[in-house]
Amino acid sequence: MTGRQLGPVLLTARGVTRVHGEGATAVRALDGVDLDIRLGELVAVMGASGSGKSTLLNIVGGLDTPTTGSVTLAGDELSALDARARARLRRRAVGYVFQDFNLIPALTAAENVSLPRELDGIGGRTARAEARAALREVGVDHLADRFPDEMSGGQQQRVAIARALVGPRRLVLADEPTGALDSTTGEDVMRVLRARIDAGAAGLLVTHEPRFAAWADRTVFLRDGVVVDGTGRRLEPWSLQAAGSI
Repeated sequence: MTGRQLGPVLLTARGVTRVHGEGATAVRALDGVDLDIRLGELVAVMGASGSGKSTLLNIVGGLDTPTTGSVTLAGDELSALDARARARLRRRAVGYVFQDFNLIPALTAAENVSLPRELDGIGGRTARAEARAALREVGVDHLADRFPDEMSGGQQQRVAIARALVGPRRLVLADEPTGALDSTTGEDVMRVLRARIDAGAAGLLVTHEPRFAAWADRTVFLRDGVVVDGTGRRLEPWSLQAAGSI
């Protein structure tokens, strides 16, 4: 994806390292990762199992903290915030889309989408109006009153995307969002996600499928927690800035 004017940087990661455990049993899940994501930009992350993809997603979304390095989201450095402040920032700025949808079976599509806004303290009527607008944007407003088990997998994933970006949220973190879908439905979901990014959000997509990574503006490859190029060589920050993409 090229030729479009991107917005300002929403997310910055600098020198992010994550080590699990100590001493001889320590595992370095991430090792000095640098990453910028702008509004209007979808970045795909690819790599083998255990390469650090999900760890990166959790850290930039504020669900985990780096051992060293920094993450700045919407102008706030996450390491400078306590747990409660990070939770508020996540609710305000970040939406998650998972492979298994994670919709609440007992709630309708509209109720699933409005729930995050109600947890934000938004009144029920306003939250429901925002939910229906978000469902309309992803093309499933006609399913607002249906329960998840009354929808196809692709329809459930569209509802999950609406939930991820309802209200002021501008960063969507998608962890293998097409993994439970057939290829045709997966393409449909990627088309919806791409449209939301083009409308002004920013996205980080973890995928193992090159055809879905092709929807992104650029692709970041991870190997053993390190950002590498197509040959497996480590990329340093200066080379990322010079290339503009990976």
